Amino acid sequence: MFAAYLVVTLLASAVNGLAAIANVIGHDYPKSQADMLRVPRSWMLPLGALLGAGALGLLAGIAVPVLGTLAAAGLVLYFLGAFGAHLRVRDHHFGPWAVFFSLAVAALAVNLAYHGPFGRA
Repeated sequence: MFAAYLVVTLLASAVNGLAAIANVIGHDYPKSQADMLRVPRSWMLPLGALLGAGALGLLAGIAVPVLGTLAAAGLVLYFLGAFGAHLRVRDHHFGPWAVFFSLAVAALAVNLAYHGPFGRA
């Protein structure tokens, strides 16, 4: 079980960390997504910081399990908000969103399965 927990956690952390970097440096893809979803570009830095905090929290959860649980739950909520933003503008291209959301849900599931609901090892 530890191997699955570690693989999913590291993968989710890496993907969200790269997305955070893309937001923070102002890469073209997050800019085009923000424009399409009618999200102000001024939100890119705070949203990138949330993604980065989630990625680091997943890594910290390896040592302090409750941090990993909270980070994974926060990422699930973040991507549910992103889903709402897509629906708000009637954008039904959910491919990239589904990958990020599925990784967040998987990270939360393996964290809860491995550590339990209160972060006990």
